[in-house]
Amino acid sequence: MLFKYKGVHKTGKRLKGTVDANSIEEAGQKLRLQGVYYESLVPSSTSSLSFEALSKRQMSGTMLALFSKELSSYLNSGMTILTAIKLLENQHQGEKQYVSFLNSIKTMIDEGKSLYNALNSQKVYKLPEFYLQSLNVAGQSGKMVEVLTNMSNFFMAQTKVQKQVKSAMTYPAIIFTVAVGMTAFLIAFVVPKITEIFSDTGQALPPITQFVLDLSDFLTAHYSAMIVGVLLLVVIFKVMYAKMVTFHRWFDAILLRIPVLGGLIQNHELGRFSYILSLMLASGVAYAKSVELAKATFGNYGFKALFDAANTKVQEGNKLSNSLQMSKGAKLKRNFLQSLALGEETSEVSSILDNLSKLYAEENEEKLKLLLSLIEPFMMLFIGAVVGVIVAAMLLPIFTMTQGIHS
Repeated sequence: MLFKYKGVHKTGKRLKGTVDANSIEEAGQKLRLQGVYYESLVPSSTSSLSFEALSKRQMSGTMLALFSKELSSYLNSGMTILTAIKLLENQHQGEKQYVSFLNSIKTMIDEGKSLYNALNSQKVYKLPEFYLQSLNVAGQSGKMVEVLTNMSNFFMAQTKVQKQVKSAMTYPAIIFTVAVGMTAFLIAFVVPKITEIFSDTGQALPPITQFVLDLSDFLTAHYSAMIVGVLLLVVIFKVMYAKMVTFHRWFDAILLRIPVLGGLIQNHELGRFSYILSLMLASGVAYAKSVELAKATFGNYGFKALFDAANTKVQEGNKLSNSLQMSKGAKLKRNFLQSLALGEETSEVSSILDNLSKLYAEENEEKLKLLLSLIEPFMMLFIGAVVGVIVAAMLLPIFTMTQGIHS
């Protein structure tokens, strides 16, 4: 959770902002390690929905990659940040929201703020915390171009994975939509017509036919309430997942226990963490600070809580591999812990984790291909089974009637 603080840095500069921690004691410890002597430290009221929070939308990975790539190119050519932002603004005149974003940070940089402070203060886009903190460290260490280039590569790789998954899911999604549409058509239009024939005969109907007829009557009478109910459940789930920590933790833990999905999630989360940690170390960021930045990439609450606890021990001087083994929480893959421990022993954490992130990406790609190749025949079987049950339910009493006439 977030805590708001006001205080003084050891250099004498007055500061205010937020710090992410599990408790107020941990938040205070983090501030002390950063050289901040806080005067006030209170939980941030993140549950309140302000107009600003609602109007701010997440900047897409594609746009972040483009912004980072173009800015790093201009800075590498010797331009100042202000000149580079002005040039970017002129190049993207047709994109109103993006131009508003660039104009906002240009104004603040012109007033003397750093790139990090300008990005953190602008009201147009919501940016990932690890991205902001990476630029903050880059500005202090003089490695802005290198960090921006690395961030661009990272977001381009993430966008490529997302496009591959969406592309692979297109065909199964079309099949599922056709299946739902076909079933709805049969139940809403075909079944009621045949029902009229059965009601005129007055004969007893087979159980499967009666079941289909009852289902048709129920869906026809309550379809609007069911649609509203499904939409309401989706909204309630999203609100609970975003605002209720207990529910968020519980649901994320369940996802990790699902046999195939849990492995895919763990590979994705650990691969992304490994990649960012590798980039930070290669950019010259200190190990403890790199771990703190990289852990902000976790989307699963179980991993986030585990690495938050381990990060506190790392800032005290312990190795991350040992800290993870001592911390209670989500169970990590053995090869991740072994690779991390080997990297820390040989001072090759960056290169080992970079290779590990590629290994996880390849493993996930193979698993997704296998999973999707299995989904297609199963969906075809599902469609066949549903249509077959409806057709059998309609034809069975007709055959019975025909046999009765001949006898």
